[in-house]
Amino acid sequence: MSSAPGTPIWAAGAVPIRGEGQAREVLLVHRPLYDDWSLPKGKAHAHELLPATAVREVGEEGSVSVRLAAGLTPMRYGVGPAIKFVSWWVGTTLSCLPHQANAEVDRAEWMSPAKALKTMTYSGERSILEEATSLPETTPLIILRHAKALSRETWEEDDRQRPLSPAGQLQLPYIDQILKAFGVTNLFSSSSTRCVETLEPYAASISSQIVTTSLLTEEEAQDHTVGAYIAHLAQAVGVAGTPTVVCGHMPVIPSMLTALGIQAYPMATASCVIAHLNPGGEAVRTEWHETLRVKSASPHR
Repeated sequence: MSSAPGTPIWAAGAVPIRGEGQAREVLLVHRPLYDDWSLPKGKAHAHELLPATAVREVGEEGSVSVRLAAGLTPMRYGVGPAIKFVSWWVGTTLSCLPHQANAEVDRAEWMSPAKALKTMTYSGERSILEEATSLPETTPLIILRHAKALSRETWEEDDRQRPLSPAGQLQLPYIDQILKAFGVTNLFSSSSTRCVETLEPYAASISSQIVTTSLLTEEEAQDHTVGAYIAHLAQAVGVAGTPTVVCGHMPVIPSMLTALGIQAYPMATASCVIAHLNPGGEAVRTEWHETLRVKSASPHR
C-alpha cells in the first residue's frame, strides 16, 4: 500500500565519532541494495522517540553503541508520495564490535572525516557530517519537568508528597528513552515526591542514586539560589563530561533555564530541555523534547 501524498515518515540517525584530534574518525555504512555510503539512520518504531531511534539504528547498522550529543540540522525530503523527516545527532562512541555483514548493511567502516566526505554518496549527509565535526565536544544537561501528578484538588496532604498519577506513570517509559539515549548517569531532583518518582525507574535501571534537594521544590525555590545551583552544576558537568538530568517543577524551571542562558517557555509534564555544554559549562546547542516528539533542535543563542 502506498503512502498518501504528504504522509510524514519519521526517521533519525547519528554521526558516530571516536578518537580526538588528528586521530578522530567517523563511521559510515554501505548498503548493498543501494550501493551507497551513508551515515547510519532509519525509521522510528511505534512508540519510539527519535533519540532512541538514532541510537538503535547506529547499533543495528554499524554495530556501535553511542550516546547522543549535540543535535544537528534535521533533513526533509520526498520519498515517493511521502515526506521523510530525519533528525540527526552527534554520536559519542561508547563501544564498537566487528560488523557482521547482512542484507541491509554489508560494510561498516571507520575513516577520517576528510575521507568520509569523499566517500559519502549524498550531499545532504555531507553537510551533516561537516556540521558534526565542526562542533566542540559537548555533554548533555537535561532539565526535565516531572511526569503528571495527581491533581492538587484531590490531594489533601503535604503537597511535597503528592505522587504521580496513573497518566504520569504511563509517561515514564518515554522519559527513560530520552535519558538512555543521551547516556545520563547523574540524576538530580527536587525532593518532592512527584519529581523523585519521575526518575526512580531509570535510576533503578542503571543502578544509580538520585541526589535530591529541597532548594528545587516549589515551596523553597528562590531565583538566586536555583540559578546558583544550576550554574554550579553546569560547570561541573562540562568539566567532568558526565551526562546529567535535573528534574523539577514548572514554576522553578524558568530559573534553571535562565542560569543556562536559555529562554524559558511553557512546558508540558514529562517534557525536557537539553543543553549541550562545552567543557566550560556553556550551552552551545539546545533542543526541546515533548513526551512524543522533538520540538526543536538549534544552535544556542
